[in-house]
Amino acid sequence: MKIKLFTSAMLVASAIAFAPVSATAEEAHVAPVKDFISSSVEGWLTDPTVIDAIKEQNAKTAGLDQAAIDALDKDWRAQATAADKPMVDEVLGRALSKFLMEKKDASQGMITEMFVMDAKGLNVGQSDVTSDYWQGDEAKWQKTYSVGPGEVFVDEVEEDESTQALQSQASLTISDPATGEAIGAITVGINLDML
Repeated sequence: MKIKLFTSAMLVASAIAFAPVSATAEEAHVAPVKDFISSSVEGWLTDPTVIDAIKEQNAKTAGLDQAAIDALDKDWRAQATAADKPMVDEVLGRALSKFLMEKKDASQGMITEMFVMDAKGLNVGQSDVTSDYWQGDEAKWQKTYSVGPGEVFVDEVEEDESTQALQSQASLTISDPATGEAIGAITVGINLDML
């Protein structure tokens, strides 16, 4: 079996060396990413800043149908790279977005991005501007919130074109600490070169 090694990711290469022969580079990164999420992210997902923001948005978006979600996503996509972006600026100005920016900065480059989604898969807060507003059609939401509490999904390894660093996104369900009910999800980009 041929395994493609990425020269810029010693972590992935060393993980492959100790992994079963059938493991690929994409599989080898999953355990270290899950360990990082468990030790460095899960602890603050019950912070009232996170929980209250999701609950508040769930109350606002509960009645949205797919046409309304698609319209919001279309508006977001148009604004994401525009000079005038009131919708994007409003989300980036939220307390949750500022909280996520602080957590990202404190990671000293380990976390490349973060965004929190509500029960519909819509962005609630984010550390950086995402290309779209609705994540509900993507695995990061479908394999976490849609499955239920305790779910963690680690995506494939990708190379960031601007930094040339290898990264992967880990997504996990966020539950209400009072009830244990799934209320949203978070996606965290991890710099594998630093892991």
